Amino acid sequence: MLAQLPRTVSAEVIVGLETPDDAAVYRLDGGLALVATLDFFTPIVDDAYAFGAIAAANALSDIYAMGARPLFALNIVGFPATGLDRRILVEILRGGSEKVAEAGAVVVGGHTIDDPEPKYGLAVTGIVPADRVRTKAGALPGDAIVLTKPIGTGVISTAIKKGAAPKDSVDAAVRSMTTLSRRASELLEGFGVGAVTDVTGYGLVNHLQDILKVSGVGARLHAARVPLLPAARELAAKGFVPGGTRRNREHAEGHTRWAADVDEVMRTLLNDAQTSGGLLFTVRADDADALVGRMRGEGVQAVRIGEILKEPAGVVLVEG
Repeated sequence: MLAQLPRTVSAEVIVGLETPDDAAVYRLDGGLALVATLDFFTPIVDDAYAFGAIAAANALSDIYAMGARPLFALNIVGFPATGLDRRILVEILRGGSEKVAEAGAVVVGGHTIDDPEPKYGLAVTGIVPADRVRTKAGALPGDAIVLTKPIGTGVISTAIKKGAAPKDSVDAAVRSMTTLSRRASELLEGFGVGAVTDVTGYGLVNHLQDILKVSGVGARLHAARVPLLPAARELAAKGFVPGGTRRNREHAEGHTRWAADVDEVMRTLLNDAQTSGGLLFTVRADDADALVGRMRGEGVQAVRIGEILKEPAGVVLVEG
């Protein structure tokens, strides 16, 4: 659809519509650049405050993926004019505002519409030195692939809606989704990092394939190394799979080769639609263990899950 729209060409746009990156980047004077993104969605947990915090962390994640520091955010709100207690909206906004403050940024305004189904998110603006912008390009053969959060939030959120998610699974998912990728992003400095993105609604495999497409390389993903949230596998096996995950898997089939020992449940989870997922990045193999160790020492759940290959370009080879 975007291909049908007129393109606005500007020498100041460093990252725009031409690549599938996480945020737009606009060059300023003085060697700096603005990074801008937005995201919003319907509630995925029952607690209003947690929903607000998750939505804020999710929107901020794109800023961190680009290597930037968030400055300010604008609320995007849909809420019914009648029929729901206004205190619910207050809690949603409080959760978002406090998470933005944790990121060292501020909420400076926003816009609300009358909507029968609540929705919340933020437009976030950050700043980064123009020569230090991180993108999905830059992955090289031999690089290690690292993920900084477990996956499974999509199936857990679906199970929450059906009243079938175990409490420990819900608690773990909320902790993961409300954890900022701030420290993970900061720790990338000084290492041989190539491509960076964050894992959200498109799923792990498709986000990895975005990296491969713009970098002109392939990848081997070790399914057994990919960390899962508690009960994610059991819930997926019982059929608590969101529509977005199913669509992700259909799309992934065109650029994924599955080993026979990767079962159907794991194939689903590797395409699970995430909310506020971790950073997914490539790093030189000789830096990978040191970086992962440093991250884990500072509480980031980083795991080395694969490696970049020279070919087949654009294809994810998934092994058990």
